[in-house]
Amino acid sequence: MKAFIKIFRFFPPETAHHLALLSLKILNKVRILKLFFPDNKDFDNPKEYFNLKFRNTLGVAAGLDKNGDYVDELESLGFGFVELGTVTPKPQEGNQKPRVFRYLNQQAVVNRLGFNNKGVNYLVSKIKNKKYDAVIGVNIGANKKSTNDQRIEDYVFCFEKVYKYCDYVTVNISSPNTPKLRKLHNPDELEKIFKRINEIKTTNQTDIPVFLKISPDEGEETILKIVNIYETLKINGLIVSNTSIDKDILEGCSHEGGISGKPLLKKSNQLLKRIHGLDKDIFLVGVGGVFTKEDYENKITLGASLVQIYTGFIFEGPAIVKKILSR
Repeated sequence: MKAFIKIFRFFPPETAHHLALLSLKILNKVRILKLFFPDNKDFDNPKEYFNLKFRNTLGVAAGLDKNGDYVDELESLGFGFVELGTVTPKPQEGNQKPRVFRYLNQQAVVNRLGFNNKGVNYLVSKIKNKKYDAVIGVNIGANKKSTNDQRIEDYVFCFEKVYKYCDYVTVNISSPNTPKLRKLHNPDELEKIFKRINEIKTTNQTDIPVFLKISPDEGEETILKIVNIYETLKINGLIVSNTSIDKDILEGCSHEGGISGKPLLKKSNQLLKRIHGLDKDIFLVGVGGVFTKEDYENKITLGASLVQIYTGFIFEGPAIVKKILSR
């Protein structure tokens, strides 16, 4: 697997991403993937939250599989849950290429993808046919061309489309690559989104958990407001955090976009610790900069019940799952 990772680095990052996932699909189809990962039951450490049984507490963050094309392959690697998306009502190409940049020495990535995806209907068609029997989340967002009011409708539209076919939904208001999206951290805007979502849940008698994914770049005032309205808006959990646009955390950063990978670890952990300190009853999912077992365990210590990885998976490959979960 390490040889494959080295080969993929000869390709542009976005091309390498697609080739790596396609390789997993091919290896799974011809049943070779199981030769590399023969028995992932060793990774099982079941936890139950929201009446959902997680086989373990390490999951895939949104962005790795935007359209639900690789669910079964990711499950084969031993993850406890997979979050798909971000998905929008209409398909969209995202921002202009090149839009993903590696910083190999710092084990970091800068991306300005911009919610490129095939649209919510495509994703639903894929998860309807999945073989994966563990927990599936869907991360929902707004189309780039939508106005502010239309963006509220985008979240509602996506939620209505996906909630019957997944185990939890994440409202993503924190991508830095869709203009003005982060303004939705405003409590008034959040109330509009969650009021509509909660009405749908009540009408359809579903208790599907809905998480909110937040930015690591928000100030103390915004974080306090989110913590204060968490229970009122019936938010079930916070995913902490998305990528950062703070170039100070990545030495030599020369690109605009969201920074992920090792440089994000400290900042995402600080926010995780802060929120847990403010309200220990808030359900937290820790993500950002996880490369090692120690990184994973630190997230748990700081208050996370679940942990997600993405950039660490890109740099380390599928072996990172065993590296983190082996006892």
